[in-house]
Amino acid sequence: MGEAEPAPATEAKAQELQRAFDVFNQVSLELTQAYEALQARVESLTAELAVANGELRRQYQEKEALSERLSLLLNALPAGVVVVDSSSRISEANPAARQMLGESIVGGDWKTAAQNRLQATDSPGEWQLGARRFSIAETALDSAGGRLLLIHDITIAHELKANLERNQRLAAMGEMAASLAHQLRTPLATALLYSANLAQPELSEAARARFAGKATEQLKRLERLIQDVLLFTRGESIGRDAIPVTVLIGEAAQTIMPLCQAKGVRFNVEAQVGDSIIMGSRKALGGALVSLLENALQACESSQGNAGEIDLRADIGERQVIITVRDTGMGIAPETLSRIFEPFFTTRGQGTGLGLAIALGVARAHGGTIEVASTLGQGSEFVMRLPAGARDLQTEQ
Repeated sequence: MGEAEPAPATEAKAQELQRAFDVFNQVSLELTQAYEALQARVESLTAELAVANGELRRQYQEKEALSERLSLLLNALPAGVVVVDSSSRISEANPAARQMLGESIVGGDWKTAAQNRLQATDSPGEWQLGARRFSIAETALDSAGGRLLLIHDITIAHELKANLERNQRLAAMGEMAASLAHQLRTPLATALLYSANLAQPELSEAARARFAGKATEQLKRLERLIQDVLLFTRGESIGRDAIPVTVLIGEAAQTIMPLCQAKGVRFNVEAQVGDSIIMGSRKALGGALVSLLENALQACESSQGNAGEIDLRADIGERQVIITVRDTGMGIAPETLSRIFEPFFTTRGQGTGLGLAIALGVARAHGGTIEVASTLGQGSEFVMRLPAGARDLQTEQ
């Protein structure tokens, strides 16, 4: 038999083995705890993911419902909606737009489709297709680089507007019939008086010529009054002339310049408009501008002291032409200022009271307006604002 191992060595190995078991147990415990923590984290993340999936599903369902509602809205919308991409290709069109412009417009070029189907009208920003009239509003799609076009059928609104304007003119005619009759009677009675004197046998040739001239002058006054009444009553088609602003200003200046020189009134012209144009009636706009200048000249004539001065100026604002007529005449009293555009209202014995009313009507027909400011004893300023014109549909679109 061999000798027995010493007791101390056996005891040391037993202690070392015990420590190994303790370490193993400690590591096992830590692994168990880590696994339990990991399992708890997985369960937490699974719950959070389920909540996130539920929220995403809810948002998707809401967006899907919103998309469906928008689609139904576009399909039911009476106005036409056209989406044009950055290359001017029509990518989408709702049923109303396809009904207006044709079922085959999707995929085609917008400029070509518009030029082939839409015809420019007398009113800026309005187009015609057959018997229908449309207005087109444009909004940029910044994210896609395209445009959203909203097409409104304004046929009925246009007819109602035309009827309203006609009824307003007729109402004004009815309200001012007595004033018109008085203005017609005065020159007519004067012309009859001069004509009666022509029948006197003892009248000298010089007196006869003078009376004939006086009668002719009164008859011309009657003719001018009747022409103004007819123009105000029926209005005037504004046309589709492309009018350079410099030409419009130049023609008005040529008309009024000799009259100013004859009256000793200084006349200044300044036009900072480049090659800007106005779409409309050259005759109507020219007449309206001359009416404003004649009104300024008459104001300078009526003022006491110096002969006065008239400034005619044209500038370009934001998509509009601004024409200013300023005078240093006697000015307009505050109680009169609010009525100067009323038909048949005049402060002059020889006036018809229709010049400014017709000028305002012409400006409004062209999509513009006329504003006035005046200081009694210092002068007046009339400002006509008109939309700057586009030469054709392609340029405008």
